[in-house]
Amino acid sequence: MNGLFSTKRLCRAGVIAALYVALTLAFGQMPYVGILQIRPAEALCILPLFFVEAVPALWVGCMIANAFSPFWIYDVFIGSAVTLLAALCTYFVGKAIRGEKLRIFVGGVFPVLLNALAIPLIIIFLCGDLGGYGAVGTAYAAYALSLAVTESVWVYLLGTPLALTVSRMRNKGIGGF
Repeated sequence: MNGLFSTKRLCRAGVIAALYVALTLAFGQMPYVGILQIRPAEALCILPLFFVEAVPALWVGCMIANAFSPFWIYDVFIGSAVTLLAALCTYFVGKAIRGEKLRIFVGGVFPVLLNALAIPLIIIFLCGDLGGYGAVGTAYAAYALSLAVTESVWVYLLGTPLALTVSRMRNKGIGGF
């Protein structure tokens, strides 16, 4: 069966979601708090370039991982919705752009920018954490900049080798990719 709900796709989605959760929870509270969020699971956000099932898998994995966040009620619903939107945008980039390097670059922009713009809203406006910056605008800018930098590290420095590996495996016809 090669349909949307094939066994291979369901298994791959389960693995992606489980990896997202494991790679997030392995770092304790560091993925959730502070100006630098340590969340290497974000490297997986590049996978919708290749697999449609990565879109719901990232969303579900993010929801489960965010259930452990100190901001859980906001992170589970809003943070995961941002991940879902970024994954959808990345998926459509994967369909529209054929050049491998450009595809990876543009596909990675969505998780970086959407998280950098949305997550500070959760931290500052919904949770009231100004991070010691005093002014809302300064706090938002500091959080947004730090999230853009850290998200770029995970998406591009870890996600690019992952994307290139998946691409090579697919080109070689290796099953599962």
